[in-house]
Amino acid sequence: MEFNVKSGSPEKQRSACIVVGVYEPRRLSGVAEQLDAISEGYISNLLRRGDLEGKAGQMLLLHHVPNVLSERVLLVGCGKERELDERQYKQIIAKTIQTLNETGSMEAVCFLTELHVKGRDTYWKVRQAVETSQDTLYTFLQLKTKKGEPRRPLRKIVFNVPTRRELTVGEKAVEHGLAIAKGVKVTKDVANMPPNICNPAYLWEQAQQMAEEYDSVSVEVVNEANMKDLGMNSYLAVGRGSENESLMSIIHHKGGADDQAPLVLVGKGLTFDSGGISLKPGDGMDEMKYDMGGAASVLGVMHTVAALNLPINVIGVLAGCENMPDANAYRPGDILTTMSGQTVEVLNTDAEGRLVLCDALTYVERFDPETVVDVATLTGACIIALGKHATGLMSTHNPLAHELLNASEQASDRAWRLPLWDDYQEQLESPFADMANIGGRPAGSITAGCFLSRFTKKYNWAHLDIAGTAWNSGKNKGATGRPVPMLAQFLMNRAGLGAED
Repeated sequence: MEFNVKSGSPEKQRSACIVVGVYEPRRLSGVAEQLDAISEGYISNLLRRGDLEGKAGQMLLLHHVPNVLSERVLLVGCGKERELDERQYKQIIAKTIQTLNETGSMEAVCFLTELHVKGRDTYWKVRQAVETSQDTLYTFLQLKTKKGEPRRPLRKIVFNVPTRRELTVGEKAVEHGLAIAKGVKVTKDVANMPPNICNPAYLWEQAQQMAEEYDSVSVEVVNEANMKDLGMNSYLAVGRGSENESLMSIIHHKGGADDQAPLVLVGKGLTFDSGGISLKPGDGMDEMKYDMGGAASVLGVMHTVAALNLPINVIGVLAGCENMPDANAYRPGDILTTMSGQTVEVLNTDAEGRLVLCDALTYVERFDPETVVDVATLTGACIIALGKHATGLMSTHNPLAHELLNASEQASDRAWRLPLWDDYQEQLESPFADMANIGGRPAGSITAGCFLSRFTKKYNWAHLDIAGTAWNSGKNKGATGRPVPMLAQFLMNRAGLGAED
């Protein structure tokens, strides 16, 4: 898919299709008024007849509009002008791209980026249009024998900006949007892959392919023998019941000075989570292939970082593992000695992600990181708390939490902060070990964050619980690619990369 920006009047566009907005009730946007004028009232006559009301998401495709050079004009309902917010804007873009892709317009000039969206500028509107377009057109057909793709799919779209002065900003928005969209696609592709293909070794293969693709990237792997030498007994215990070896893949992006402390992302990579001895119920267990959504998103973000060649040092850790029940599996009641030396009583083998992450979080101390953010499909409790709309954010460092929340707003990839007060730590007390691996049903997401916080004393740290946001269930089942946009924005901000850079 090719994206461009231009600044031009609609009557001069010679394209397969021009896309313009119509507000409710039957009120033409500024660009639509220009087309109406040169077509001698053709469009306004159609609206008066009731062909389009202008409700958000309504579509009306016109052919051979008088005096218009383009073959088609797509009228897009945009709702009430004063109520057009970022959520509705993205929905409108998505519906527009879907319509263009299904109606044979292989290219289009889109003027929807000139709509007024409350609190958002041209850079945001163009970038979100690129990201939303790529998201809308995404398919996972690798394992289908019949691909079922459109006969004449959309190949090229040009987004119009109001003035020539904004062309540079628009071009930057396209560049950034494509890099983020690439990261999202990588995340979706890897997360959607079935667990008989996507195992810890597969994650390591993806890391190696990155090193071949980008000059700034180098990779290393920590295998089970290495983990044993390092005392990563907690990580090892989780994978003991699986035939697939646990592997921790480490991706280095070297964009900053040698003495610049790196920013580290740690992704939970449970390529399948059966629950272990504490076996999950069968209903929906197939979706536990998404329990590596954290590692998939870290891999995706590293692609974005490398594609933009951000001038900072970033390390991505894919904590690959598989949690299966067998005669060698770890048990409820086991006490594990973590890499940090702290001991953990296992009360539930289905609270395994934190047992992998705690050792990974200790391991990354060796990099003397400036900041560490872990990303994990950690708790079902986060879905109960926040649903599928917001990622749960926890942090022991207020400035870092605010940075991430700000990035989530900028990227329209929402997060919500949950507390990590010491009051919750009491729920993790154990009579036999330094802590238990669960704290009971109340505040389950927070006690999981509290558990991880005990292994992050040596650096600034934040935890993202993406159990609700990493994938969709039901008819449209599939990975979402979140929180790649938020993390990419966070790292772009750290690199000082904005609309003008």
